[in-house]
Amino acid sequence: MRPRPRLDGATVLVTGAGNGLGRHLALQAARRGAEAVIWDLDADAAEATAEAVRAEGGHAEARAVDVADREQVTEAAEARLATGDPVDVVVHNAGVVAGAALLEAPTEAIERTFAVNVLPLYWVTRAFLPSMLTRQRGSIVTIASAAGLIGVARQTDYAASKHAAVGFTESLRAELRAAGARVHTLLVCPFYLDTGMFDGVRTRWPRLLPILDADDVAGRVLDSLERGRAELILPPLARLTRPLRALPVGLYDRLADAFGVNDAMSTFSGHGR
Repeated sequence: MRPRPRLDGATVLVTGAGNGLGRHLALQAARRGAEAVIWDLDADAAEATAEAVRAEGGHAEARAVDVADREQVTEAAEARLATGDPVDVVVHNAGVVAGAALLEAPTEAIERTFAVNVLPLYWVTRAFLPSMLTRQRGSIVTIASAAGLIGVARQTDYAASKHAAVGFTESLRAELRAAGARVHTLLVCPFYLDTGMFDGVRTRWPRLLPILDADDVAGRVLDSLERGRAELILPPLARLTRPLRALPVGLYDRLADAFGVNDAMSTFSGHGR
């Protein structure tokens, strides 16, 4: 039977929680009775989220962590585990995007995308998974993207990194199942969010593929977590990206064009976070 995590009384660690979706996830988790452990590259942003949680009567701990730095992740995780209060839920949320054509994207931006979007999935999970396995309790939530289910122009760095996030989560789930471990995984693949990360994107059919409200998505993520779901794709129409790979390449491309996936990126110039 799939584990059904409870947030009330749990400790939830969210990476990149200083702003955007991560901030909403931390706030909403605290409202459901969890302690929010907030990691962000920006110390001030992390503390601001923690203060917002405390202002609502919740419990929060903030720490400046560059999740792309394995040594920083290890040090921060060891400090947290040393308190004796285990982390019950890890939410991989930190992410960046270069948002340029392959030959236009600066080398440093491409390297940063993979350093932030992919490698921390391993570093943070490896830091906290052992205690989850010992207790046979815990959840690993990966905020990937609908771009992890379909190729997207002017997002070769971001889409490839999110494809890696999808593969990581699916493989981790298989590994845990094979070991009989009661540790839950949740893969989240939303369409574009209104966090400022994708300013300039215009969808062809905004009523069917809208720019999603981050606070609403955060609520849906936590609902899915507590229900023990393994996957969440938003909005509902974006679920059609799942079977696209089974189609011939030509038809795949025509459907992507029909939805305006690549046209949406024509005016996008990328944002760091």
